[in-house]
Amino acid sequence: MPKITSGPASHVYFSQRLRLHYVDWGNEGAPPMLLVHGGRDHCRNWDWVAEAFRDEYHIIAPDLRGHGDSQWSMGGSYTMPEYVYDIAQLVDQKNMAPVTILSHSLGGMISLQYAGLYPGSVKSLVAIEGLGASPAMMAKNAGKSIDVRLDDWARELRKMSGRAPRRYPSLEDAFRRMQDENPHLSEEQARHLTVHGANQNEDGTYSWKFDTYVRIFRPYGLSGDEVRHLWSRITCPTLLIRGTESWASDPEEDGRLAPFQNASVANIEGAGHWAHHDRLDVFLDLVRGHLAK
Repeated sequence: MPKITSGPASHVYFSQRLRLHYVDWGNEGAPPMLLVHGGRDHCRNWDWVAEAFRDEYHIIAPDLRGHGDSQWSMGGSYTMPEYVYDIAQLVDQKNMAPVTILSHSLGGMISLQYAGLYPGSVKSLVAIEGLGASPAMMAKNAGKSIDVRLDDWARELRKMSGRAPRRYPSLEDAFRRMQDENPHLSEEQARHLTVHGANQNEDGTYSWKFDTYVRIFRPYGLSGDEVRHLWSRITCPTLLIRGTESWASDPEEDGRLAPFQNASVANIEGAGHWAHHDRLDVFLDLVRGHLAK
């Protein structure tokens, strides 16, 4: 595992009046690389990957709205188009296009839709389990009418409004929760992710930085056909990565690879949902091979 040396510099940019945070690993003048994290995560989860590529690329890793050190959205609005717009703003403001993107989970969903919306702005793309729910999972909700889905959403919002962020007595307790969430993590990884992913409250306890409202699934947005249409517009080489011990299904087997023009699938043995943490060495080898194309 690459040893993390000097860290990145913190900066902010603005999107829809939100103050959003990102870190810059330096090396300006090198080809730009954007690292986009997943849900309830933060930009510093990419530190080991950034260390591996910082000498070859100018790396920028944002905190998504409602995550990390970025501002929470007033009203708890976290829709896919807003996430995509935020990334488009960052790429435009930092003049990063055409950019190489490495992404994970929610970040993969965002990056794939961004690449479909602005295909000329992305040079190469890697998405770890970024296709969203599998067809089998989607089928479970397919029969619900819009009134039922909206009512479920309203009930979830009311429930969430009374839910305070969980408080841990110490950073050590938060660290143990991090380990429970992903048993593949080494102690070093879990402590690093915890230190950068938690804030200390006024009473001395610790809470995760993300807004609890990011947990809520919205009953509106792009349809499955519309998302597949965006995937079909992606022109850059695309690598879809999956951990064989994850809940995610194989996109080649379930048919989700079909809309892509220029995509391949790689399954990483011994990895769960966080393949870039669980098998960093294998992940880096796959990415390097993909970027060499």
